[in-house]
Amino acid sequence: MQQPNRPSMADRAQEAPVIRTTCPYCGVGCGVLASEDDGDVTIIGDPVHPANAGKLCSKGLALGSTFQDEHRLLQPRVDGKPVDWDKATTLIARNFLDTIEQHGPESVGFYVSGQLLTEDYYVVNKFVKGWLGTANIDSNSRLCMASSVVGHKRAFGSDTVPGCYEDLDSAELIVLVGSNLAWCHPVIYQRIMANKAERPKLKIVVIDPRRSITADSADLHLGIKPDGDTLLFNALLNYLHEHVNFDEQYIDKYVSGCTKALLKASQSVSHDLAERLGIPEPDLKRFFDLVATTPKTMTIYSQGVNQSRNGTDKVNAIINCHLATGRIGKPGMGPFSITGQPNAMGGREVGALATMLACHRDLDNEHHQSQVQRFWQSPAIAKKSGLSAIDMFRAVESGQIKAIWIMATNPVDSLPDANRVAQALAACPFVVVSEVTNKSDTLAYANVALPVQAFGEKDGTVTNSERRISRQRRFAEPVGQARPDWWAVSRVAQLMGHVDAFDYHRPAEIFTEYARLSAFENNGSIDFDISACAQLSDDEYEALEPFQWPRTEARPAPIKANTAKTGQHAIRFFAKGKYYTPDGRARMIAVDSASPGNSQLSDHYPLLLNTGRIRDQWHTMTRTGYTPRLMGHRAEPFVELNASDALIHGINDADIVLIKSPTGQVFVRAMLNDRQPPGQVFAPMHWSDQFASQARIDTLIESTSDPLSRQPASKNQAVSIQRFAANSFAFLITRNEPQLRDCRNIEYWAMSPIEVGWRTEIASTLSVNDLIVQLLHFVYDGKRSSELQQIDYCDHHTRRFAWFNRQEKLHAVLFLEPLPVELSRTWATELLSKRFDTKYGRSRLMAGRAASDQPDKGAIVCSCFHVGDKEIVRTITSGECTTTDAVGHLLGAGTNCGSCRNEIEVLVKLHSKDMNAQSAY
Repeated sequence: MQQPNRPSMADRAQEAPVIRTTCPYCGVGCGVLASEDDGDVTIIGDPVHPANAGKLCSKGLALGSTFQDEHRLLQPRVDGKPVDWDKATTLIARNFLDTIEQHGPESVGFYVSGQLLTEDYYVVNKFVKGWLGTANIDSNSRLCMASSVVGHKRAFGSDTVPGCYEDLDSAELIVLVGSNLAWCHPVIYQRIMANKAERPKLKIVVIDPRRSITADSADLHLGIKPDGDTLLFNALLNYLHEHVNFDEQYIDKYVSGCTKALLKASQSVSHDLAERLGIPEPDLKRFFDLVATTPKTMTIYSQGVNQSRNGTDKVNAIINCHLATGRIGKPGMGPFSITGQPNAMGGREVGALATMLACHRDLDNEHHQSQVQRFWQSPAIAKKSGLSAIDMFRAVESGQIKAIWIMATNPVDSLPDANRVAQALAACPFVVVSEVTNKSDTLAYANVALPVQAFGEKDGTVTNSERRISRQRRFAEPVGQARPDWWAVSRVAQLMGHVDAFDYHRPAEIFTEYARLSAFENNGSIDFDISACAQLSDDEYEALEPFQWPRTEARPAPIKANTAKTGQHAIRFFAKGKYYTPDGRARMIAVDSASPGNSQLSDHYPLLLNTGRIRDQWHTMTRTGYTPRLMGHRAEPFVELNASDALIHGINDADIVLIKSPTGQVFVRAMLNDRQPPGQVFAPMHWSDQFASQARIDTLIESTSDPLSRQPASKNQAVSIQRFAANSFAFLITRNEPQLRDCRNIEYWAMSPIEVGWRTEIASTLSVNDLIVQLLHFVYDGKRSSELQQIDYCDHHTRRFAWFNRQEKLHAVLFLEPLPVELSRTWATELLSKRFDTKYGRSRLMAGRAASDQPDKGAIVCSCFHVGDKEIVRTITSGECTTTDAVGHLLGAGTNCGSCRNEIEVLVKLHSKDMNAQSAY
């Protein structure tokens, strides 16, 4: 197969300037080369960026198709009506002033986001903590890495990530804990797999209750029971001690608390340890031996660790094992927290959590309070922790917070107990929402909606998971009246009387002020220091190359890059101690070995729900959900469950199921597989009311959180599941987006964009005939019946309709049955781009099948080249392809971003095995 040609950046440079910028998705922080020409955006990986060396995942490569002007919020709105910026910001300033005057500064709150740039983050944090005098500002990063922050601070005295991506290239054992790296951080995963191909001795262990796609490539998968991590790592610590693997010299010089931590860990050991963990004893022993005998061990952990009732203890249990063995701060070894958002780390740096001050100063430290206030010369400084995310919205609900400003996040979908969040916002006297899109569920609750700049229009910096600060540069003109977030906050601050302190005109001014604060009275006492950037000119800021902090005068920031060698400027912490505790020593923390499982399981809620992300979607889909290329992989909300649980509950593959918890319910499609152990189910958190009738997964999650980090426990929720007894099913293809959100009597619908229209899956308790009546409105969408020609087909159980416009193009097609509609979705989604000017073509359309020369692709596996699973299986079973590389050579699948290679490998192994079995027979 000849792979699709992509224009080279050299060719694009002749048409439009090529801008070096940074991807706005996960915490890997990939560099991209972007160009825009009359709305046509071209994106490829930046070959000299240290984070990715030119690689991008499916989401990054599809960035050019996410510029959807028809879904943009184009101007400010007050109570849904367009206004100008002056009126909107004056109204915000007046309401905040009145609220504070009547109820005090604790009556206002700010909920911000890792989607903000550092300059945005800095300005709003300065405004709230230094001028309003409250710490009621929290970030949606609370949902992804707060436990790591607290764990780092307990162990190191600072929120410091010790290592860097370069360590992946020399590690001999990589332990992935609670991380589906292949789907959530694909570029890092592909780097690990490339290293494994070059160095087969590299071992990979995946610790996850679910056998994720990442686990398929692991040397060892430990299917641990939910929340068994502290028990596992305490037992590992005890094993390392018993087998004389502690680095006594490192401990003596640099570590405190080892004796207490070890004593607590020894209490975890029992004869039934493997059974308690749910891990076969030989696998547990192999894991312990691998860690004991492999000095160059990296432990990479993510949301499966952080999003827990004891997430902070999990983090410290992991760190304890590295501190005790001295495996920290040296090449190829160390604990590594990988963040979920593009600028979660930047938010930590500026103190945009309710428990922090800017530049890694501590909110509960009077000396740090004084430093920040004196540097800012602010009239006030927050002196106590504010309300974290869940508590903030509880305060909105109770009336304690009477005005809230939400920036670049969608809490009505993403926070636990999400229905309760919606109810709180509905009752709040004053809600401001800064948004890019007009399709956010949270936007419906805004008294004032502010249009802010999107990726490609913004200008500033972000920090990735390895402490690398990179520029995000503008390459497209802002649409409508969109403004930077820092500008909107500064404007409101000035209208509230704080003119000089917020007289910013460009992001370079903000960044250099931020750099000066990092150095203020620091003298090496605080890890975060970028003082080498304090005097950057505007031109130097514009040309700033990616760099890891700290960057002091002794380590000046590079201005020009000439190599992509990732280790050229690698900076690690703690190989020789120098921790940021009062005595300079690390702390090993004695943590309890929490019992695996969930004590809330009952006859009413007998299953454990694990939530997470999927490969091609991002957060609540406000960007990726409108991209056909990204929706092709998983077009509907779904739940994965084990076949044994499905049998118990009378559920078949592809049934619509109802999941309930004490806080909510959702309808999703069942996907049966052996990735979930019996008793557990998995559902992605992405779908919102914009794309499905009832699929907001976080409505199911109770507001349980870690008592230290206040991070919600989103991975271990007790639920029930049952088959939805529908009387009718439909599959609808329309040229226009169907407005199904107001259709209350259709229980299940899920829609997704296709290349020239929309596809919608429907299930209802209505009869087939009654469902037809409901759907005709969405088919005609305001058109007169005379404008469309209808043809139909009917037998004793099937109803099929097609409508054509006057140009003989298909306008819509509808398939209805009393059972789930069986037809090729990939064939159907291409119908709107075809002509049906012959009777034969229209009759085949009514038959619901493709021509013999158009074989069914099946479910899309490779988003880059639109290759389906049936297409791949045919090449395997025909004998044409027996390896993943051979599939790529023939079909292109897996040769671009590489995100789908694991899925292809699974198909190759499965169907090659089937062929071998047939041959043996």
